[in-house]
Amino acid sequence: MPLSHYFDTTPSGPSAPRTVVLALPDLTLELTTDRGVFSAEHVDPGTRLLLQEVPPPPGGDLLDLGCGYGPIAVTMARRAPAARVWAVDVNARARALTTANAAALGATNVEVSGPDELPADLRFSALYSNPPIRVGKAPLHALLAAWIPRAEVAYLVVSKHLGADSLARWMETEHGWQVQRR
Repeated sequence: MPLSHYFDTTPSGPSAPRTVVLALPDLTLELTTDRGVFSAEHVDPGTRLLLQEVPPPPGGDLLDLGCGYGPIAVTMARRAPAARVWAVDVNARARALTTANAAALGATNVEVSGPDELPADLRFSALYSNPPIRVGKAPLHALLAAWIPRAEVAYLVVSKHLGADSLARWMETEHGWQVQRR
């Protein structure tokens, strides 16, 4: 059986749920995760950094692109209860986990869906993502080129050793997007 990846539509491995804790200065969340989703063993340090560094979320529609089990979506929903947070992922197991985590944590303003299920004309006040770098450069670029123009501002976290420099150059030179790096 081929190796399954977190960016596969349906993870092939057996389910093995576990709980992880996301501790931030303003809130602490216990989240259920599982095999076959991104960072199933613990909250990814990049995701934690993104959530610690972004400004307070605006109102309106917010997007968590590649939501995994929902740490970004649930955090944004709790921080901005009047906003609607769209949690999007290709991975069916990830979407089910985000739905369950949002419900368990009272984040009733989270809408979970696959990427093709959102209205094409839906625009976002802000986009948040720890993008799926390991999907490959061409699919990553296609993903970002499709979603970033739909948002007023995008907050991404990408490690330097995973290509942050080349991604920033691509964003600036190919699309003319203003990139501020921290």
